Amino acid sequence: MNKDLNDNVCNETIFSSVFNKYSKDLHDFLYYKFGESFNPKDKVQDAFIKLWQNCSNVSVNKAKSYVFTVANNLMLNEAAHQKVVLAYQKMAPKHYTNESPEFLMEENEYMQKLQKAISNLTEAQRTAFLLNIIEGKKHKEIAALLDISTKAVEKRIYGALKKLREDIEEI
Repeated sequence: MNKDLNDNVCNETIFSSVFNKYSKDLHDFLYYKFGESFNPKDKVQDAFIKLWQNCSNVSVNKAKSYVFTVANNLMLNEAAHQKVVLAYQKMAPKHYTNESPEFLMEENEYMQKLQKAISNLTEAQRTAFLLNIIEGKKHKEIAALLDISTKAVEKRIYGALKKLREDIEEI
């Protein structure tokens, strides 16, 4: 009752011969069944990786059916995932809000005023202000980027805030 050492595919030469023997057929099978859209080459590789991981449990006689079954299941899972993705894309996004039309109009007007006011700042003020507010950089970081002192950055940002307050009366 001696178990043959070549009973499974854990030997590299046996695994290599199984790969060389079945990989092209497996690729062609997946390509013909599912097309190129689900990457049959990747699924062939994944199936053989799974075979290598479970090589002690798979006999040489069952290796072909194992890799074909695994690869087919991988492709079916990918197809099911794509169906979910497509169904999600077909769902209409939410086009309503709880805000009143007046609020939305005021918000839009405010954003236009803010953008106009920012464009009216000097380039130095605008650069320092946007680096600080939008990108969240600290005064020291801005000073290093612009090659100026921290005090100069503070003066530019506070000057920009003062000008914005004057230009937008709601602030």
